Amino acid sequence: MGDIFVGGGGEGYGTPQPLLLKYANRHGLIAGATGTGKTVTLQILAESFSARGVPVFLADVKGDLSGLASAGRADFKLHEAFTKRAATIGFTDYAYDAFPVTFWDLFGQNGHPVRTTLAEMGPLLVSRLLDATEAQEGIINIAFRLADEQGLPLLDLKDLQALLVWVGENGDALSLRYGNVSRASIGAIQRRLLVLENQGGAQLFGEPALELSDIMRTDPDGRGRINILDAGTLMSSPKLYATFLLWLLSELFEELPEVGDPDKPKLVFFFDEAHLLFEDAPKALVDKVEQVARLIRSKGVGVYFITQDPDDVPEDILGQLGNRIQHALRAFTARDQKALARAAQTYRSNPRFDTEDAIREVGVGEAVTSLLAAKGVPGVVERTLIRPPSSQLGPISQAVRREVMDTSPIAGKYEAVRDRESAFEILSARADKAAAEAAEAEAEEEAAAEAEREYRAARRYTGQQVKRSTSRRSSSPDSLGEAMTKAVIKELGGTTGRRIVRGILGGLFRGR
Repeated sequence: MGDIFVGGGGEGYGTPQPLLLKYANRHGLIAGATGTGKTVTLQILAESFSARGVPVFLADVKGDLSGLASAGRADFKLHEAFTKRAATIGFTDYAYDAFPVTFWDLFGQNGHPVRTTLAEMGPLLVSRLLDATEAQEGIINIAFRLADEQGLPLLDLKDLQALLVWVGENGDALSLRYGNVSRASIGAIQRRLLVLENQGGAQLFGEPALELSDIMRTDPDGRGRINILDAGTLMSSPKLYATFLLWLLSELFEELPEVGDPDKPKLVFFFDEAHLLFEDAPKALVDKVEQVARLIRSKGVGVYFITQDPDDVPEDILGQLGNRIQHALRAFTARDQKALARAAQTYRSNPRFDTEDAIREVGVGEAVTSLLAAKGVPGVVERTLIRPPSSQLGPISQAVRREVMDTSPIAGKYEAVRDRESAFEILSARADKAAAEAAEAEAEEEAAAEAEREYRAARRYTGQQVKRSTSRRSSSPDSLGEAMTKAVIKELGGTTGRRIVRGILGGLFRGR
């Protein structure tokens, strides 16, 4: 099986620098300024993990990583430079090759659609996605609790939108149990949901939801499949990008069994543009990421953060990243110089050179590396010339991408949306029933009033005086759901009330 050959270090770059598969699930960091070679480093690591039977999941922000699906070519302009570098670092079995790739795309254009449900994402991540205030987050938590208690599946955005309307209509009754339910806060959440929908976020939520087994596949030849999430369009909504990847990481953490210290990871997860995960993130979310990073390695999953500056990653999480590949950092300002000094202090020093100078001086395709050695001890820092990629450098054509998608083992599984009965349909049915009951109650009351007038005018001579039998009749609700529904009906004593149900609830739902 062999460990992963990252590149050559030492004098003349002739000393192999291996990333030990046994410790590959102890996470890692790929950092460096724009244009220093981070993407190629990610590419060669993905190739190496795949070749050793380890599935990979990564996001392709610039489109360059789609080249993993095609082999490099001898007529490529960098062919001579690549072969020369391979000879310099002792990469004797260097050859061009293509790798098994599965393309994914939240928008379903450049890959298979990838979805989850709102229920699976949960109120914490939904609140983060909507950039909700504390009061708004409280209402979102109430909505999720009610969905669980009432058996209202939250699958897509229209389910949450419908449930929030229902919560607003029954706010007074709900406030007795859950605290203040502000209509202003509900309105703010609805507006944020509309913005998310306009950004294409509605396509993330729904069914069929992603099955984790589909991103952990290996091919019949034993190679792990490389799952590439097309993130070019997605990056225009950075919170959607970061929240989706964090959800996926959390799902892996929650669903995978403990495996201890495997001989190789079950999956390696690359989190590109990692700063988006932590920017303006509430402490509760950062704590969750720290917990996942600390414990998910025992599930056999390695997480590698890719970012420009190591300072983008909180210190508590940075301390858990054992395998580090640091490309050049620029130090033009006083702040940059402090960040460079802090980065250098996190490595075991090498007497051959000054780490801070090395991080500043390494060229494109070269990096300062510290990879875990025997017994999981951080290795001495080394200037390393990164091995060249075997797959195509740069993006593939749309025709090749389409061919890869058509021959994928999951082709056709996620393309068609399934819209089963969920909160939207259930609440819509309740609204229709409430409108019908209101109309029936009004008709009964009008009939009773007419009979009473006839009795008092002595036009009716037989029978007893008619008693009114309408919504005023007392009853004891069997459940919170019935109580909430009847709370609406209480206001339906006249035509105006009936219009409220049909206009605000019925009209809204039928309009969908």
